[in-house]
Amino acid sequence: MKIHSPSLVELHAFLAVCRHGGFRRAAEELCVTQAAVSRAVQRLEEHLAGGRLFERLPSGVALTPRGVQLRKLTERHVLALEAAAETLGREAQPQRVRLSVIPTLGIQWLMPRLPAFNERHPEINVELRQFKHDEDFTRDDVDLWIEVKRPRRRWPDHIQTRYLLGEELVPVCTPRLSRGFRRPADLQAATLLHHTNFPDNWQRWFAKAGAPCTPRLAAGFDLTMHLIVAAKAGMGVAVVPGCLVERELLLGELVMPFDIDVSCGRGYFICSKRDTPDFAARDRFAQWLANQAGGDRG
Repeated sequence: MKIHSPSLVELHAFLAVCRHGGFRRAAEELCVTQAAVSRAVQRLEEHLAGGRLFERLPSGVALTPRGVQLRKLTERHVLALEAAAETLGREAQPQRVRLSVIPTLGIQWLMPRLPAFNERHPEINVELRQFKHDEDFTRDDVDLWIEVKRPRRRWPDHIQTRYLLGEELVPVCTPRLSRGFRRPADLQAATLLHHTNFPDNWQRWFAKAGAPCTPRLAAGFDLTMHLIVAAKAGMGVAVVPGCLVERELLLGELVMPFDIDVSCGRGYFICSKRDTPDFAARDRFAQWLANQAGGDRG
C-alpha cells in the first residue's frame, strides 16, 4: 500500500506553530532551530500540494483555511500518539520524575532536602528541567512544576494545584543591623530592600506588626535570591518567605529582628496536568514534597 500521510516530524512542527502562532516559540518547544521548523512546514506544504498552510503576518502567522482543516483533522491523533509513546516510555522507565522549580526555591529549600529523599527512595531519579517564567504548562518534558501563585491570574483549567509553602513573609537582616531595632516601627527608618514584583510586601508586614505606614522602599530586586544575598551583604532589611532563609537563620548569617510573619496571599504550589496516566514515582515525590512543607509549617 502506498503511504500518503506526511511524516510525524512535519506534523509536529506544523502543530507547534499552530499552538504558538509563530516559528520561534515552536522551535523552542521542539528544541530545534527556527529554520528547521520552517523547512518542516515547507516540506509538509509541498507534500500536500495544496498551497500554503500559514499566512505570514508582522506579528506572527495565521492559519489559512487549508491549515485550519489540517489541524482539525490531525491534532487529536498526533497528540494521542504522543501520549501513547509517553505512557509506554514511562512503563519502561517508571522511576524518573521531571521537575521544573522556581530557582530560588530550588536552591534554598529543595536542594538541601533532596539527599534525604534520594536516600529514602534510591529507585526514583528526580531530574530538574529548565524553569520558564512565562510557563503555560503545556510542556511534555515536565511531570511536576513548583510555581508561585500568580497575582490576578487563574491557574489553567488543565492544571491541578496543591499549596506547598512560602505564603508567610518574615523580615531579615544581618545581626549587626538588627541591634538598632527595638520595636517594629524602627524599621520604617531602615533601608528597606524589596521585591520589584511585590512592592506591597513591606506595607503588609508593617500593618501586621502594628505599625501601619506607607514605607519608603530602597533598592529593588526582581529575584528573591538577589534579595537574600543583598540582605546578607548588609545592604538593608528584606522581607522574604521564611522557608527561603532557613539555612541563613540557622548559621546566623541573617536574623529576624522581630518574630512577626505576615501572609502575602501567594506562596508556592505543586502543579501537574489533570489528564495524565497514573505515575507512582511522581505521586510519591509530590507527597514527599508536601510532607516536607507540612513539617516546616509545623
